[in-house]
Amino acid sequence: MTTNLTDDGALFDLPPHERKPHARVILVTGPSGSGKTRFTNRTGLPVVSLDDFYFDDDHPGLPRKHGIIDWDSPECWDQEGAFQALLGLSSKGETVVPVYDIPTNSRIGKRTIDLEGSRIFLAEGIFAAELVDLCKKEGILADALCISRPRLQTFWFRLMRDLDEARKPPIPLIRRGISHLIHEPEVYRSLVARGFRRVSIVEAHETLTQLLAKQRN
Repeated sequence: MTTNLTDDGALFDLPPHERKPHARVILVTGPSGSGKTRFTNRTGLPVVSLDDFYFDDDHPGLPRKHGIIDWDSPECWDQEGAFQALLGLSSKGETVVPVYDIPTNSRIGKRTIDLEGSRIFLAEGIFAAELVDLCKKEGILADALCISRPRLQTFWFRLMRDLDEARKPPIPLIRRGISHLIHEPEVYRSLVARGFRRVSIVEAHETLTQLLAKQRN
């Protein structure tokens, strides 16, 4: 059966319990540096990097904090564009997504993601929580995982990654890292409250293995 977006943006002109998308998404979130990308890149499944949907730094109305753009705010991020990409993959098996360059705060190209028959794909990023209710409503959510590791490990890996990739000047990165370290427990509480399951990377792989086994049966 061919599925298409209806005029009002719904994936199917059917009630939720009767919707049968070609593929479903596992949303993966967690604090910056928690290991989301490491986990998703090792699964071998198609992955949508939600960070690619950041707005360019000249987008009007971006929020600011400590005198610079607050890139940790979802107001800096194209929620609708990200959601439409997930809908496209679920209904058509293919979509085009932007390629975002964090050091220059700009989109530098596009790429096509093709599921190649996979019935499960992943979408990872700190703003995945902004999509969980939308994906549930459309019947395309397979699971929602929040990757967790010890706070000091998260702080260290995040800082080393950001410095190595020259994502921002060192002083703002250190300030940002300390702020994340302090507020990390409440971030986890918020994500769990929004429907995510807090898991280690090992537990996330076990969950994925079980889900894929069910898909094959």
